[in-house]
Amino acid sequence: MCLIALAWHVHPRYPLVLVANRDEFHARPTTPAAVHPTQPQLFGGRDLEKGGSWLMVSSRGRMAAVTNVRLPQPVDPDAASRGHLVTEFAQSDVSAVAYGNALADRAAQYAHFNLLAWDGADLVYAGTHPEYESARVEPGVHVLSNAGLNSPWPKALRLRQRLRDWLEQSDQASPSIEPLFAALADREQASDTELPNTGVGIERERFLSAPFIVGADYGTRCSTIVLANDEGITFIEHRFAPLGVYLGEVQQTLRP
Repeated sequence: MCLIALAWHVHPRYPLVLVANRDEFHARPTTPAAVHPTQPQLFGGRDLEKGGSWLMVSSRGRMAAVTNVRLPQPVDPDAASRGHLVTEFAQSDVSAVAYGNALADRAAQYAHFNLLAWDGADLVYAGTHPEYESARVEPGVHVLSNAGLNSPWPKALRLRQRLRDWLEQSDQASPSIEPLFAALADREQASDTELPNTGVGIERERFLSAPFIVGADYGTRCSTIVLANDEGITFIEHRFAPLGVYLGEVQQTLRP
């Protein structure tokens, strides 16, 4: 994923509400969200180039999501894929806190990452931006893009506000998710004065600044909503082709 907003212990029905866009090259081979072929308790999309995933949930009440980190330095071509962290945590029985603590010893092996890990009780953020850190996420509304947790990038702030609006205005007993997908579909780019400087150049910064990125070669590949409570996890994914063309929807509810 490249943009995530989440409400942690804010919604009365769903302790975890997560909304996210995955931005990637359209040519990169990917599966739509589905049951994992060898781990039937897992559900999510899979990266067929390097393995792993960007967002995965488990019927055992677990979830993991990852974003890359944009730093003004070359990417190590030999670094391990950050997507393996997602499937590793989602299929494990290790607590989120213990996983975050143990990851410190090998975090440098991976391409720079931001990881969210939820074990049904705790939600943990772990990331290398640029040095490794790990901590429980406090209740509230949070955002994560390609910098650290709650870094005030324009598209992150826009999505966080839209999520807050939804929390205040939606039917709490039976909330509609359409306003959340509308928020994820926001194609407005930030003004130049708001843009971060991550070393990719001003034109690329503009292109990447919209919550939903539209491009022929690179752009938003899917938008996902996860609603989780003790009764189960609902996972809804909208998929997109180049230039933002809608491809379809996948929806699944996993029960304990």
